[in-house]
Amino acid sequence: AAADVARICGHLGHHYADYWPETIRALVVHGARHTSAMRGTLPIVPLKKDKENLLRRFGYGAVNLGDSLYSSNRRATLVLQEAITPYKLDGGDIKLGGLNMHALPWPVEELQGIADKSVALRVTLSYFVEPNPSRRGWQSKFRYQSHGLRFAVKGSTETDERFGQRINKLEREEREGGNDEALGDPDVAHWFLGAQLRSRGSIHSDEWRGTAAQLAAKSHIAVFPVGGWWKDWKDSDRYVTQVRYALAVTLEVIEDVDVDVYTPIANILQVPVVVDLPGTGV
Repeated sequence: AAADVARICGHLGHHYADYWPETIRALVVHGARHTSAMRGTLPIVPLKKDKENLLRRFGYGAVNLGDSLYSSNRRATLVLQEAITPYKLDGGDIKLGGLNMHALPWPVEELQGIADKSVALRVTLSYFVEPNPSRRGWQSKFRYQSHGLRFAVKGSTETDERFGQRINKLEREEREGGNDEALGDPDVAHWFLGAQLRSRGSIHSDEWRGTAAQLAAKSHIAVFPVGGWWKDWKDSDRYVTQVRYALAVTLEVIEDVDVDVYTPIANILQVPVVVDLPGTGV
């Protein structure tokens, strides 16, 4: 397994030389899927504890080079490499910093054309943390992780104003767990893992399933900070530190319909199209 993951990392690093380690890590997890045998260990109606056991036993599933490396007409992957300052000094206290809001360049016309068809949205957030140097460890208020990040996706029935209220800084300061369920995510039933299970560690990956019409309305992803020992330990002077993160987002058409979602996204983003000419190697 370790050799297979190393092979995939090597291919990703070769094809995308400007990708950060955070991004390579994100894409390995992002391309992994639970096999039918793995999912067969779940009951017909899995509970949270059943999904937790699945994660403990199989992680995010079997890795797949093709899904990590490439997009296709029916499965388009967006990759963002961004930075954020998790905390700030406010008077004499360290508070949570701002958030990054990312607009999703969905091909609305194409999605509305297959409005009742099933689609999937997969999101993976990857970043590295600095472990706590204190012997007190993560069981005290000086937590293990230096900082934490979370993602939240706008609900399909949620207005921009309501989404802003759900992820605003005051709410996050009050509920640092970054729990979408607690903050009223209207699409919580569509996520496979949910905010609590996917929020552990420093890489968070989850999949939402619904109709193309619903996905067309899910227009934004927010990345925001939660607590860590940089926030709790003022004398460490880490509250001014900027951190990197990678965000991978995949739109996949599940049903067998004739639709191209990659090309319109590429046109929106003005991604150059590489044409393979026979005999040229280009």
